[in-house]
Amino acid sequence: MRKTRTVLLTLSLVILMAAMVYASGGEGHADSGALLKDFLYRVFNFAIVVGVLVYFLAKPLKRGLTGRTEEIEKALAEAERIKQEAEAKFAEYDQKLAKANAEIAEISTAIKKEGELEKERIIASAREMAVKIEEDAEKAAALEIAKARRELQIEAVRLAVDLSEDLLKKNFTSEDDTRLIDEYMQKVGELH
Repeated sequence: MRKTRTVLLTLSLVILMAAMVYASGGEGHADSGALLKDFLYRVFNFAIVVGVLVYFLAKPLKRGLTGRTEEIEKALAEAERIKQEAEAKFAEYDQKLAKANAEIAEISTAIKKEGELEKERIIASAREMAVKIEEDAEKAAALEIAKARRELQIEAVRLAVDLSEDLLKKNFTSEDDTRLIDEYMQKVGELH
């Protein structure tokens, strides 16, 4: 209703100004009264046409514009809702991405730490094996040395026996044999 009054008031002002301009026209026209009547008649016809159009088209136009306004408002509200949902999704995905990055960094750190621990275990195991191999080698060497000593002692004893035998064979005579038997018999007799 207010818009209709504004339109009619504006239209009336336009007509009034046009009439003033036409009336102030001047000397070059022979029958200014007839021209003024003709002009006013045309303005009056125009005002009637505009009035009829406004009367019949105002409500449908107003409904159409109101409907369009409501559609635009709905579309804007829907766009705002979609924007908020998108921002919420973005924030959610951004948070998930940050969490995933933190988990990746944590896993990477854990893997590096596990790798370092495994490296240390392998090095410690290798050192233990080296010590054990060294100890085993020392034991084996000691056993070989002991075996070699026994063999040398056996060989030395055998050589000593052979040498003694040879010396006895060379230096032992039948008189020595008789003397040894007599000494033995004397000792056995003294014991009884």
